[in-house]
Amino acid sequence: MKDKTTSSLLSSALPRYMIRILAIFLTATLLRGTASAEPLRLPPMPKNAACTTTIVTPGASSDGSMLVSHSDDNDLGDQSIVFVPARDWPEGSLRPVYASAVAVGDQPQFNAFLVPRLVDKNRAPGYANPGNAPSIPIGHIPQAVHTYAYIDGNYGIMNEHGLMFGECTDGAFISNGPEPGKRIFYSAELSRVALERCRTAREAVALMGQLIETYGYYGTGETLPVADGKEAWIMEMAPSPEGTGGLWVAQRVPDGHFWVAANEFRIRDLVPGNPDQMWGKSLMGVIERAGWRSPKDASLPVDWLVSVSHGEYNHPYYSLRRVWRALSLAAPSAGLPAWVESGSTRAYPFSIRPDRKMNVEDVKRIHRDHYEGTEFDLTKGVAAGPFGSPERYLGPYDPHGDVGDPKAVLNGAWERPISMYYTGYVYICQWKPHLPAPLAGTLWLALDRPAESVFVPLTVGPLPKGYEKGDTRAFSRDSAWWSYNLVGNYAQLKYSYMIRDIQARAALNEAEGVRIQDTLEDELAELASSAPHQAAAQRNQRFNAYAEAVRADWGKLFEFLVAKYAQGFVNTPDKMAQTVGYPQEWLDKTDYSHGPARGYAKDGK
Repeated sequence: MKDKTTSSLLSSALPRYMIRILAIFLTATLLRGTASAEPLRLPPMPKNAACTTTIVTPGASSDGSMLVSHSDDNDLGDQSIVFVPARDWPEGSLRPVYASAVAVGDQPQFNAFLVPRLVDKNRAPGYANPGNAPSIPIGHIPQAVHTYAYIDGNYGIMNEHGLMFGECTDGAFISNGPEPGKRIFYSAELSRVALERCRTAREAVALMGQLIETYGYYGTGETLPVADGKEAWIMEMAPSPEGTGGLWVAQRVPDGHFWVAANEFRIRDLVPGNPDQMWGKSLMGVIERAGWRSPKDASLPVDWLVSVSHGEYNHPYYSLRRVWRALSLAAPSAGLPAWVESGSTRAYPFSIRPDRKMNVEDVKRIHRDHYEGTEFDLTKGVAAGPFGSPERYLGPYDPHGDVGDPKAVLNGAWERPISMYYTGYVYICQWKPHLPAPLAGTLWLALDRPAESVFVPLTVGPLPKGYEKGDTRAFSRDSAWWSYNLVGNYAQLKYSYMIRDIQARAALNEAEGVRIQDTLEDELAELASSAPHQAAAQRNQRFNAYAEAVRADWGKLFEFLVAKYAQGFVNTPDKMAQTVGYPQEWLDKTDYSHGPARGYAKDGK
């Protein structure tokens, strides 16, 4: 149950929220306090804001690291990566819970917007966001006496003790909004509370499950991979049809396995007594009362995916193609099929043992993928243009809705790759459990789309100021994100040429980042034992300095690309204005051969 202080506080604030909610949603649904009330059903959200997330367990990694990755494909949302410091709090204090616009869009009644995602200088200096109205809490929960330091994005990322999160949004039967006193948590705030209070993945899953059941869950279907240095769990959640509480399940990733999710629930059969699974105490009763249980035969295990969702959203293979691709890159010998019978296929295992031990470079490769070398290669074909761009810009004719939903519109579709033009940032959390804590954790961060960006190493500590500034509403030279975005956007002018320059520069910078990481592990080993805080501070300063150097180098790369490819030529200091034109295979698909070179008569005859 909610504590009396929290309930009283929510009750006293409710009239102010009621007025704003009525003005925005034009519905009285939010005013009903009973659990049986029909939940608010929001219009379908644009499905561009969708992510890919992976886990490499220690037994599957080449150096015993736990790796957790996440691409935040956020349609020009808030790209700020923010350091939240550790804090001590007075006994009896309350923690505000804020609305997440990434769940259901801008919510002016709570001053919750995609940009900036949060305005609360008490949460972190990086969230001061002067000039913007302070965020309004949906509710409060009792505050912990001490909260841990962590790195935050649109979802929680990694804390000082090596607790790590990824995320992806999933289709679900219900998508609803927050309501004070009934539904105050979305996965974003759940992950942050867990990072503030937990050291292990099991603790985090248990805490988030308790918060869902006590305070209610709103938003979309969600998958949260959560791992520590030794163990990884996948937690999935969806709004409840009863308007309060929420539905959640969790499953452990076996050590020695690789796991991936891409906007579709990945947990299937729920087996009572399975020590590698957990789920909410109300789950079975709720799906039975809603008539959602699948299969209907009570003697068979509940299929979580089918019981709470249509499976994929947007279009067939929007999710499954990425799952197939990532699993196939990790384990080509598995021979997984690219084509399946439906979105609820059993063709792709929950996790897979890779053919060889994986490392950070393998995960980067996965996140930079456009199906190169497969039948789905997006750098090929007419749509790739003359210079092989993998980008496929979406518009009003593209699919929306869930695949199994009869209201879904499917006029055609592009393949959905892992690296997308609307990717805001990608990170790979790495924790080396064999090292002392001050040296064990590294956050490899690439701002903007990963295929045209570079991964820099950071720690759970104060960040370079430019990396905490990710406002996409106006170009700013103070923002690191804009520095990387310039290169990613400019590359589309002559992609097949520029991508080679970009990849070469990224490889050099990333190799130097690994060298610095290795050097510091040796140089600071003794200090990490005798003075751990001092070792952590020195490592943080060194990584931050390198991140700033890489950002500056990326600015120079942009200038280099502008000069080298000016006016459509290829230019070098010793040979300017090299005329390269268009590839013959592309010209053959145009009306080039019917141009005026055939003669002066009509049609060249």
